[in-house]
Amino acid sequence: MKIAVATVDGISMSQHFGQSAGFIIYEVEGESANRQEVRTNDRTPHAQGLCNHDGQHEHGQHSHTGIVGLLEDCGVVLCGGMGGGAAQALKAQGIQPVVVPGVTSADEALARYLKEGGNSTGAGFCACKH
Repeated sequence: MKIAVATVDGISMSQHFGQSAGFIIYEVEGESANRQEVRTNDRTPHAQGLCNHDGQHEHGQHSHTGIVGLLEDCGVVLCGGMGGGAAQALKAQGIQPVVVPGVTSADEALARYLKEGGNSTGAGFCACKH
């Protein structure tokens, strides 16, 4: 199974899914994980610099279709937080969103997920307007 970790720099875990610079993709078999690649997030308004300081999009409503498409071969996405709309879009495509609070390293987030499991309760999902 492939697990994606939202990242700001290819090392650290992003604290917000939609604002991530990219995703580190790991191939996981049992408790073993191998880093496969980093995919650049050029598909969200945040990543493209199209949001103003209030989080409003300059070009109207945004869709999560692009970013979900970037991760369509992954079963799980780990991040520090995400909006409810993004969480629902991922779930609709069979991708489990998991918020891993209090972690800065992508490798640490993955290790915690593999150790503790991924029962996301919605904690860490924000009340963003998008």
